[in-house]
Amino acid sequence: MDYKIREARKEDMAAVLELIKELAAYENSSGEVEIEIEDLEKEGFEEGNFKCFVADVDGKIEGMALVYFRFSTWKGRTVHLEDLIVRESMRGTGLGGALYQRVVEYGYDNGVRRVEWVVSEGNKNAIEFYENTGADIKKNWYTVHMGETGIRKNLKKRK
Repeated sequence: MDYKIREARKEDMAAVLELIKELAAYENSSGEVEIEIEDLEKEGFEEGNFKCFVADVDGKIEGMALVYFRFSTWKGRTVHLEDLIVRESMRGTGLGGALYQRVVEYGYDNGVRRVEWVVSEGNKNAIEFYENTGADIKKNWYTVHMGETGIRKNLKKRK
């Protein structure tokens, strides 16, 4: 298989959104995806809020990794891997590992002290893969999200 891992271009965002929706469907959360192509184009290419790498296989986007910088009070600037997605039909081909390697290289090239991400406890294959690469799975930490309803509820308390 001939493939290239490269930085995404604005015109790749339709394929990136397809991958995001494929991941949401895999996780039984199709209704949760609210983002649009225009959001990805604006936030990634006009605002510079993220960097995206794609796996290009013979001109078709078959995988992606979306990252952005965060700041840790313990480590300084870090790279956060928001999502690494490979089309189901392409899993097991090495594309995921190649995208993962590109993310690690990006972190190294940018002098960060940590690359971080969240993985579902049910994704045993990914957990095993990450552990085999030297990643430390923090099993005693919780990921916390506050959605729009919670934000609004908390804002009402301010008044």
